[in-house]
Amino acid sequence: MNIHEYQAKALFALSGVPVPEGYFAGSPIEAEFAFRRLGGPVAVVKAQVHAGGRGKGGGVKLVKSPDECFNVSKAMLGMTLVTPQTGAEGKLVRKLYIEAGSNIDKEFYLAMLVDRDTATIAIMFSTEGGMDIETVAEKTPEKIVTVHVDPTAGLQGFHLRNLSFAMKLTKEQTKEFHALVPKLYNMFMKYDFSLLEVNPLVWTKEEKFIALDGKMNFDENALFRHKEIAAMRDYEEEDPREVEAAKFGLNYIGLDGNIGCLVNGAGLAMATMDIIKHCGGTPANFLDVGGGASEEMVTNAFRILFSDVRVKAVFVNIFGGIMRCDVIANAVVNSAKALGLKLPLIVRLEGTNVELGKEILQKSGLKITAADDMEDGARKAVAAAK
Repeated sequence: MNIHEYQAKALFALSGVPVPEGYFAGSPIEAEFAFRRLGGPVAVVKAQVHAGGRGKGGGVKLVKSPDECFNVSKAMLGMTLVTPQTGAEGKLVRKLYIEAGSNIDKEFYLAMLVDRDTATIAIMFSTEGGMDIETVAEKTPEKIVTVHVDPTAGLQGFHLRNLSFAMKLTKEQTKEFHALVPKLYNMFMKYDFSLLEVNPLVWTKEEKFIALDGKMNFDENALFRHKEIAAMRDYEEEDPREVEAAKFGLNYIGLDGNIGCLVNGAGLAMATMDIIKHCGGTPANFLDVGGGASEEMVTNAFRILFSDVRVKAVFVNIFGGIMRCDVIANAVVNSAKALGLKLPLIVRLEGTNVELGKEILQKSGLKITAADDMEDGARKAVAAAK
């Protein structure tokens, strides 16, 4: 789960991480009032969307008066912000954050993330703050240093020394850095982050580190422990298909293709997407209904697939282990009849009671195309979508 910058800044402040003064604004009037509250000669108007690279798309503007803040905010609210991370469709700007200007001397990059390969918390630090870290890693990898923290032992002094020495921090920077990083690490562990990124982390001319931006991603499986974090979720920033699927306990991730997939089992779902691509098609989603899906879950899954205007065909790929093929066949038939089947439907069944399941599909009176195996089903789905 992601949150907005203004929410991240509030969490930083609660944890003792220095941030510039700033205020949320939902209208131009609120933005103007925020500028007056800040009382400084300049402020920064920031679009609040779940995407990086906002400055490149015109989502970050410097303003020098209340009137300018009002006019810039009026133009920014309601605009479709296109950045390298939003794709061509962009994101609608509904919220703003008005922040005091900072007296920047140097920009750094700092991030913490779960490294699954080493079962550690990786801390990345670079002198190239404000830039695309992927580009820095590719062209000048020597400008990034990474340390790995064993969560059972925790952050140690040598981790901090390795980071500050590698980036050749000054004495005063080192002192401030060694005070800041433990606060960020404690946040990471307390709130079950999967990613915490500060880009840029700025060193000011007043010789202080300030988190000028904050990107936070939380482990959704741990949100039951953090009701205050779950309450920050902005459903308007998420794929409406995924929001709808979550209501029914479906494991769904929306994609950009035109072949809807309904599969039981995460591994089989990924293999299904792979074989669709192998056969020249593009999957519209990842959808795992699980091993014990009910007819209601299947109906809701079909409802989401049918509501996606990009979907031109649906491929149902079921392996009946725990779930019997006759049960899923009945669910498919009843759901298709209830919703009104208008798209090509390709079904591949294998496993327990497979013959009975195929018989149910055949006698349903619906235009359902049977597939002999995964590849046959994928090819028929690709052909139908075209």
